[in-house]
Amino acid sequence: MSDLSGKRALVTGGGSGMGAAIARALADAGATVVISGRRMEPLAELAATSPGMLAMTADVTDEASVKALFKRITSEVGELDIVVANAGAAESAPFHRTSLDLWRQMLDVNLTSVFLTFQQALAGMMKRKQGRLIAIASTSSLKGYAYVSAYSAAKHGVLGLTRSLALEFADTAITVNAVCPGFTLTPMLERSIETIVEKTGKSRDEAIATLTKTSPQRRFVLPEEVAQSVLYLCGPHSASVTGQALSISGGEV
Repeated sequence: MSDLSGKRALVTGGGSGMGAAIARALADAGATVVISGRRMEPLAELAATSPGMLAMTADVTDEASVKALFKRITSEVGELDIVVANAGAAESAPFHRTSLDLWRQMLDVNLTSVFLTFQQALAGMMKRKQGRLIAIASTSSLKGYAYVSAYSAAKHGVLGLTRSLALEFADTAITVNAVCPGFTLTPMLERSIETIVEKTGKSRDEAIATLTKTSPQRRFVLPEEVAQSVLYLCGPHSASVTGQALSISGGEV
């Protein structure tokens, strides 16, 4: 396990699911971890489980809110060494029924949020020419899926942003990478299962089988598996790993 003692980290969307697992892994490795999200209740509940965690609310789709978050972190915690842009959401619809509002919502929460978060993070990291930027993307960054065209387009954008930034900062000790999980056992996945059951009339087991069939391992990814991959990218042995899309998908891509 990487020793992150003395490091300061931010995990957006850190109140539940993958974000919570990542935050716990970073804190267990010794980092001071700020978790952010829109609702304080789940953030505070998680932060109470670890003396190395602090909860701060923010809307990562809003530039003023993101700037205020980083200003507060710098004042109360210090300059960040690690930033994990994890906040995101998935909504499904056939393309011909995808409204402009849904399209913009998916771009804002999954792509613009990463842009805003990384831009503020780099303001501090560029001073020291070191840091770790990690975007939690998706296998939807690497391939298309039916009925989630807006989500997939946004996640493809995240990967393009990641690769471009990696090249811009290749002559520094700042690395930029994307972790691309397949279907992961989180509250967001649970909502997807419920949607399939509601819209198709399938049983829960049938809905799960529909989703897991894309994985050669025929199972969902665990949040802790994603967290351990993030932990590796934050450690000293990943200094030459940048601009990469790390697929955590049971061999799907």
